[in-house]
Amino acid sequence: MRILIKDIQLVNEGATRRASVLIEDEYIKAILPVSAQVDADVVIREKDCLLLPGAIDDQVHFREPGLTHKADIQSESRAAVAGGVTTFMDMPNTVPNTTTVEALEQKYERAAQTSVANYSFYIGATNDNLAEVTSVDYRKVCGIKVFMGSSTGNMLVDNDKALAALFEAHPALIATHCEDEQTIQRNLAEAKAKYADSPNIPWRLHSQIRSAEACFLSSQKAATLARKYGARLHILHLSTAQEIALLDTGTLADRHVTGEACVHYLLFSDADYDTLGERIKWNPAIKTAADRDALRKAVAEGVIPVVATDHAPHTRGEKFGNNFFSTPSGGPMVQHSLPMMLDLAAEGLWSYETVAQRMAHNPAELFQIERRGFIREGYFADLVMVRKQDWTVTDDNVLYKCQWSPLNGHTLHHQVVRTFVNGKIAYEHGYVNNDVRGKRLTFNR
Repeated sequence: MRILIKDIQLVNEGATRRASVLIEDEYIKAILPVSAQVDADVVIREKDCLLLPGAIDDQVHFREPGLTHKADIQSESRAAVAGGVTTFMDMPNTVPNTTTVEALEQKYERAAQTSVANYSFYIGATNDNLAEVTSVDYRKVCGIKVFMGSSTGNMLVDNDKALAALFEAHPALIATHCEDEQTIQRNLAEAKAKYADSPNIPWRLHSQIRSAEACFLSSQKAATLARKYGARLHILHLSTAQEIALLDTGTLADRHVTGEACVHYLLFSDADYDTLGERIKWNPAIKTAADRDALRKAVAEGVIPVVATDHAPHTRGEKFGNNFFSTPSGGPMVQHSLPMMLDLAAEGLWSYETVAQRMAHNPAELFQIERRGFIREGYFADLVMVRKQDWTVTDDNVLYKCQWSPLNGHTLHHQVVRTFVNGKIAYEHGYVNNDVRGKRLTFNR
């Protein structure tokens, strides 16, 4: 099968230009001038669209196995391709936790059966599974996830000797959830005492419990360990201005400590708790407008090289109408992250080229993914076509299994028209091709 995408605005590797792209089977066969005449089985003309490399989301929670009442690999990968995300890396806080090679391979087997998008899975670190972590073939696994703060799934690694041993061994990239547990527990106890008799607890209290101090103390600890042992550290979902100073700068390949921003920290601030409440309760908590603006600046300048989602669905019954302290953190975002980032580009925060860099090129380079993340000849044809077009997020047009979105009622100004996964049309004009199957990522390590 040869597919020609004819005369489109190609956003790739720091430039936007009109070009045509020839896909042959799974790969990008050629990038051509618009005047080129070539034979193709299918010709697609979308002059008013942008063509970007498919987004690579390095942090999602698709909830399988064990939590499939919230989400599963099939449902959330469908939502991913509808949002232009062609590749995801899934977290280990499932049931059971993905902390053994056996559990890890079971997830890969399931994804091969059901995932519309390309996939990889982290192995989770615990206080006592170093032997499992070091036995993994990291040419086929994206990295190691360490919860240095408790969150959904009870996978807290709080033994300093175990942490030091992991960073000293550092068999692969270590991705961390950084919040200092002692600080959180102290703040939580104070909040419960203060509001013991109050029926109306402010949702912005979440940002005081899971405070900026808690984030920085833990991120600083992780960065110190990484630099001491020469480990490759990637700090996930940065939420504070202070943490940015912990990151390395310079050429991406030379950085030992990098960080990721998630779209919700770039869009919201703690002022939004008053109107959105539990919809924007995440771990780490959304912080101040000053933190949000500092994160935006760091993304624009490349100090934060990667933007992802921390997509983490809960059912309506779990998320809404419950006590502040029992309401779980997390929300679904993978269907809307790319349009959101393009909207922020249109507002002048960064360029379309920056979006391609932070959501495709840099994740591919940082994780050393083979032949993905760029529109290049010989690379897998993971592509997304986007049109400037207003549309409003409603519970009826989300594809998440939980059937709600934190963005309900929000009007986006960019819409995904078509998504290619390994050269096949996985999504087109509102419909997902359920017959498409993604591939397991491989890595140049």
